[in-house]
Amino acid sequence: MRTTGLAALLIPLLLLTDCADFGTRDPLQVDLAGMEPIPGEGLEVRFNLKLRVQNPNEGAIHYNGVALELDLNDLPMASGVSSKGGTVAGFGETLIEVPVTISAFSVLRQAWTLSGTHPFQNVPYALRGKLGGGFWGTRRFTDAGVLSIPEPIDTP
Repeated sequence: MRTTGLAALLIPLLLLTDCADFGTRDPLQVDLAGMEPIPGEGLEVRFNLKLRVQNPNEGAIHYNGVALELDLNDLPMASGVSSKGGTVAGFGETLIEVPVTISAFSVLRQAWTLSGTHPFQNVPYALRGKLGGGFWGTRRFTDAGVLSIPEPIDTP
């Protein structure tokens, strides 16, 4: 009985120790490495996004799926999921491909919003997603910034 009580006390402590390790991980670095058009249906536009995922942590990350959302000008623009899994080595990187869809409504919203401004000048973007890894292993990532396409240079 004494051993059972000791085990009942130690197991939660070990679990709490493991949970504390989860909070000390550095965030993943995710960058857009490429984009290729793929066939879509009707009025939707589809791309195969290639994401470069860098793991700045010692432990490898095993994932069993990817989900992401892209906002442009603070409005939803594209989303995608992939059930492909893999591993990002500790202090390593890998390319992950995710098919994303841009709906016709997303395009119309963006066109309406950008019609009153200088298109593609200081347009904010936000990329959010996750690498699915089960209850304890899911890793979320974010990236945000401002897109600006330079004005054409007038040549005399």
